Amino acid sequence: MRTEHVLRVGDSTSSTIDDDSIDLVVTSPPYPMIEMWDEQFAAQSPAVDRALAEGRGDDAFEAMHAVLDRVWDDVERVLEPGGVVCVNIGDATRSIGGEFRCFPNHARVTRALRERGLTPLPNVLWRKPTNRLTKFMGSGTLPTNAYVTLEHEYVLVFRKGTPREFPPGDETRYESAFFWEERNEWFSDLWELPGTTQTRDGDGRERAGAYPVALPLRLIRMYSTYGDRVYDPFLGTGTTTLAAMLAGRDSVGRELDPDLLAGFGGRIADLPDRAAERVTERLDDHRTFLRGRDTEPEYEAVHYDFPVVTKQERRIRLYDVTDVADTTDLADTTDLADTDARPDSGGEHAADAGEDDRRYVVSYEPR
Repeated sequence: MRTEHVLRVGDSTSSTIDDDSIDLVVTSPPYPMIEMWDEQFAAQSPAVDRALAEGRGDDAFEAMHAVLDRVWDDVERVLEPGGVVCVNIGDATRSIGGEFRCFPNHARVTRALRERGLTPLPNVLWRKPTNRLTKFMGSGTLPTNAYVTLEHEYVLVFRKGTPREFPPGDETRYESAFFWEERNEWFSDLWELPGTTQTRDGDGRERAGAYPVALPLRLIRMYSTYGDRVYDPFLGTGTTTLAAMLAGRDSVGRELDPDLLAGFGGRIADLPDRAAERVTERLDDHRTFLRGRDTEPEYEAVHYDFPVVTKQERRIRLYDVTDVADTTDLADTTDLADTDARPDSGGEHAADAGEDDRRYVVSYEPR
């Protein structure tokens, strides 16, 4: 098995990705009304700059989301019928215009995606545990002006049209199955996953807005199959691409800030070892689960020496990464020239690529 990955520096409001060519979108945009993103939003919209300067919070909030709306337009266009969109977004708290208040980003993004015809599915609350003693806001231990601390974010889930259809017994779909106990954990509406470091090295900014790889990796396994194409229009430091590589999916990502993508090569230097650890962990966790059961399941896995709970799991197959090749300089002379699109279609060509774009091919073998 082989997957192809493109990391492109550019604006996601008007990508040249083909219509209906993306199976899954997993992304986390800049959060409107979080101060670390003010400059980026203001650079794309004079209305944001004016509203912030004049202390008009509601207008600034709406102007920032208008910037994101242009990306959601393109997301709807490139997503194939039956494809899924997963958006990690958090609400914002802020004092502006002399008033402290909460800005409900999750509600505004939900409205935007519904207006574009996408169907809302059950959401996830991602709780990020914190033990910070300074997390309290407002009047501390005195009523009545203390404020609830936001310790969770949302993963909004939408589908384009009706569910995807597969041929009966589709081999790739059955190999991509998850274990019964994984399904019970992953499809809960409350996730407790630790956050990740937000430090950006070398550019003077304190935070990168990155989510932990466990989050997109879980979503990719839940809502796609091996070889599907995953798109992240707000790629940041490349975490969604890393997750797609670990999961055996193709990926496309776009990011405005080339500095954010500059260190991606270092993130995948040990990809075979990281992938092997995750495969081993999943297999070991399943064996541990089996030892804790009073009775042994009745179905035997086809590719492994253990039983599984359901018939759907019998053909599950996990893959190790054997090689990661940087094909950036080869993209215009090999069949990777159209790697932002499926092999039989057009798409974002190497001839259009900027000097900061990166392309990779990852090879796998079954465990």
